[in-house]
Amino acid sequence: MKLLGIGSRIAHPDYGKGVVINVSSSMYWVSFLDSGVETIDLDAEFEVIEALEDEVDTISFSEVETTLIRILRKWSDVTTLVPIADKWKGGTLLIQSADPGLAPKEIPIDTFFHKIVMVRDRLRVMEQKINASPVLDDQDKVDLQQYITRIYGSLTTFNILFKNKSDQFVGEKSKS
Repeated sequence: MKLLGIGSRIAHPDYGKGVVINVSSSMYWVSFLDSGVETIDLDAEFEVIEALEDEVDTISFSEVETTLIRILRKWSDVTTLVPIADKWKGGTLLIQSADPGLAPKEIPIDTFFHKIVMVRDRLRVMEQKINASPVLDDQDKVDLQQYITRIYGSLTTFNILFKNKSDQFVGEKSKS
């Protein structure tokens, strides 16, 4: 039996797709997209997607850690730390009905902003999943991407809340 090297990609029946991050005499340490780092026996049942030669000494723990962080950021829908503009910190959002009999609703603006950032990040994950989909053809991917771009455009109103312009929503660019 030939050992897989660090960086080999596999598909495990229980854990899904993953990357080998360490190898010992009896097991692989694999970082799976859905379940994190798991150990599996060398002779466990799994499909090899891409085998790399056993080059255990050619990659450092630091490189594995950096790669794992990059993979987790790319494929998870965990919200990244996005700062709210200083002028809105500690503020509130007041939603007032036209009906005078209804009490206004006051929401901490930080809570509202967090929800907006989560929507943005989940749209980005959806974009990645659409673009990586083996089922969708190129035209379907383009059509879905255009819808997402329009959604971003609809959300540009909330850009005033973002401290950094690079974090803001961007819709379709005008064609002038």
